[in-house]
Formats: sequence, C-alpha cells, structure tokens
Amino acid sequence: MSGYNGNFAKTEEMYEASFASILKTVLIILLIYFGFKIIIKFFGPLILKYFLKKIGNKFQQQFNQQSQPDSKQKGDEFTDKKSPSNMKSNKKVGEYIDYEEID
Repeated sequence: MSGYNGNFAKTEEMYEASFASILKTVLIILLIYFGFKIIIKFFGPLILKYFLKKIGNKFQQQFNQQSQPDSKQKGDEFTDKKSPSNMKSNKKVGEYIDYEEID
C-alpha cells in the first residue's frame, strides 16, 4: 500500500479519547441541553401565546365566513334561515324498556 494516498489509512494522526476530552464533550452537551431548557422556559409561553392567538384569529375568520351564508337580508331586516318556529318537535320518542343489571 505504499502507492495509496487515500484518507482511510492515516495511522499517524489517530486520536485517543482521553478522559478530559470525554468530560468536555459531556459538559458541552449538558450545557446546550440545560441552556435550551432555560430558553424554552422563558420564551416558550410567549411563543405559545403567539401561535394560539394566530390560530384563534384563523378560527374566528372561518367562523365568520361560515355564519354569513346562513342568513339572508330582506330589505332592512336581517333574518336567519334556521328559525325555531319552523322546527317541530317529535313528542313520541320511543318505548321505555326496563332492565336489570347483571352482576
């Protein structure tokens, strides 16, 4: 392999994992983790409030768009298609069945 100059056979520059480098890596990971937790703790409610407000406005717009076609305007009066006087109730609901609970 004397003629091969690839990147796979570099034995001169192998690194050993020392205790200090492992400890440094673990501490960096923990610092990033706890830093992220603290940032989310402070800014999380603000971000959540922003998105909930945005979603609430979207639902409000959809509700307003859906409620407008349900009513018609006659002259100066504003009447609703679904009036309670047109609805009839059915008094005959069904037959009552008595039952016993089995243990």
